[in-house]
Amino acid sequence: MPFNHFSRLSLGVAVAALSVSALAQTAPTGTRYGSFGIDLTAADKAVKPGDDFWTYANGSWNKRTEIAADRTSAGGSVILADQAEQQVRTILDDAARDPAAVGPGAKQFGDLYASFMDEAAIERAGAAPLKPYFAKIDAAGDKQKLQVLFSTVGYASPVEVGQLPDPADPKRYAVAAGQGSLGMGGRDYYLEQGPKYDTFRTAYRAYVEKMLTLSGIADASAKADRIVALETAMAKVQWSPVQSRDLKAMLKPMDAAGRKALAPEFDWPLLLSTAGYGNFPTVYMTNSTALTELGKIFAATPVSTWQDWMKFNLAVANSGVLPKAFDQATFDFYGKTLADQPQQRARWKRGIALVNGTMGEAVGEVYVKRHYPPESEAKMGELIANLRAAYKERITANGWMDPATKTQALAKLAAFDPRIGHPVKYIDYASLNVVRGDPVGNAMRSGEFQHRLDLSRLGKPVDRTLWGMTPQTVNAYYDPLNNQITFPAAILQPPYFDPKADAAVNYGAIGAIIGHEMGHGFDDQGSQFSASGKFENWWTPEARAAFTQRTAALSKQYDAYEPIPGVHVKGALTLGENIGDLGGVETAYAAYQKYQADHGKAPVIGGLTGDQRFFLAYAQAWQAKLREGAARARLLTDPHSPPFYRVNGIVRNVDAWYTAFGVKPGDALYLAPAQRVHIW
Repeated sequence: MPFNHFSRLSLGVAVAALSVSALAQTAPTGTRYGSFGIDLTAADKAVKPGDDFWTYANGSWNKRTEIAADRTSAGGSVILADQAEQQVRTILDDAARDPAAVGPGAKQFGDLYASFMDEAAIERAGAAPLKPYFAKIDAAGDKQKLQVLFSTVGYASPVEVGQLPDPADPKRYAVAAGQGSLGMGGRDYYLEQGPKYDTFRTAYRAYVEKMLTLSGIADASAKADRIVALETAMAKVQWSPVQSRDLKAMLKPMDAAGRKALAPEFDWPLLLSTAGYGNFPTVYMTNSTALTELGKIFAATPVSTWQDWMKFNLAVANSGVLPKAFDQATFDFYGKTLADQPQQRARWKRGIALVNGTMGEAVGEVYVKRHYPPESEAKMGELIANLRAAYKERITANGWMDPATKTQALAKLAAFDPRIGHPVKYIDYASLNVVRGDPVGNAMRSGEFQHRLDLSRLGKPVDRTLWGMTPQTVNAYYDPLNNQITFPAAILQPPYFDPKADAAVNYGAIGAIIGHEMGHGFDDQGSQFSASGKFENWWTPEARAAFTQRTAALSKQYDAYEPIPGVHVKGALTLGENIGDLGGVETAYAAYQKYQADHGKAPVIGGLTGDQRFFLAYAQAWQAKLREGAARARLLTDPHSPPFYRVNGIVRNVDAWYTAFGVKPGDALYLAPAQRVHIW
């Protein structure tokens, strides 16, 4: 199974294509949003841009837009996700009618979807599909047998074991172990004090009891108490999301003796060999102190409690393919209670999510053929080249970085590997056994299939063609271990990119987002990986100190933001994304200035200068709103700042924004020049 602590996923970030030849310097026509790519009706002109730039650009949209009852957010990424969802639904409907005409895998993913959608059959089966898996848990009557299940796909474990490109040599695979997941998600839900968190914990304990009862487990109340107590104990020793961003602390390679000394209560040879990793003498022991304490908890907790905990987790993981009572209870807690989502998504929408998660590349291959115009790749490549050139100029001209470090930074920039649209080869799912009418079995077998696929790659060079997202995913990411930036097909379209839009708009929206992904190679984490993806220092002490001074100032700014009363943005948790945002805007702006130098100064369009359109486009790219519960969850665990602060927290550091909108001392967002953070 993959070990994902070190992959960079820029969740919710939209990226799209851009062609220099398509960027007209006259007022465009035929754009999807507004007359030149910006929705001026979204703005609230009663707000001064220097007081609240996000609301100046998006305030009227915010007032008139309601979050859909089955969503936790609204905005551009949701628009595209809904569109992709409908397109995939058509593919699945076509597969049901004529799978041979749709393509390879269509019969499988059609059966997968049909099994999920057959609610009557699921109700008739009741909790019976869980019985064979519960029987395996019941048979694990001692600590040795429990650990076999801990390393078996489909069963919960207090520790996670998986594979990743070796940070010491990214051309080969390595194995890592770390802390496992908790039922409520982040550890803060167990540990934070206050009435809101007390409500969450009370609701969670009731949810645990209900799921045990529905699963036919006796004495559910007492067992729920023990399960919640166990998870609370684990939460107390787990590393926080901020601690887990410390790569030097995370990457602790240990041999067998070291692993035994670190957490002797675990049988590491058994755990690793069961998972298929017995031939790896060295393992990265991440969250090291947590592993030590989790070992003590494992030894001190009765086998029966671990068995109950595993059964509960198995029921939760499969609740979507169990009778409605399971499904509803899970939504009521995770959706309504934690995320403030009033209504569950329609079953067909959840079915599409299941198919995308199970056979996403098979569906993606059809999606690309139907919805990905070939010219997008060339246009996207052109924009990436422009942003790369702008980064090169800015690194070269950087006043705080010494020549030796600049040389290494430029080498890393040149080595960036952009992947656009779709993989060059798709996963072959022929060996995945999908049984129509067995949705729980299909879910378990899909996990086993993916694990076998991962194991088949061991002993071979790392396959750099593999993708961490499907083509129909509305997102983008940077992977530091491969030094790759990836832009799936579903993002390469309006509202984030429109070939008919004004150049300033495309540079401000998409250019900044692409610059953000490229900037991850030089943020506080990405900067610890070299051009080859190796985890190694390529900085002089002086350059690193200057970098840290600047990033610490940015972190301090974000610590002061309080989106929900009593819940602040965590500057240390969000630092990498904030560096990416700031570098993305400043570099995209530089690329736009270079574009104007080549094509002539941008005219005034709609009463706005080119620079004003650039920054408005950036602000409207983050036109989004979230329910409080979803926002709280992100503040506790997500390395991305809320959209509002990805605008206001960034532009106040950009000199050109002050000039564009005449921002002066006394305006709420104003920072004196000496207080503005400039990194790239």
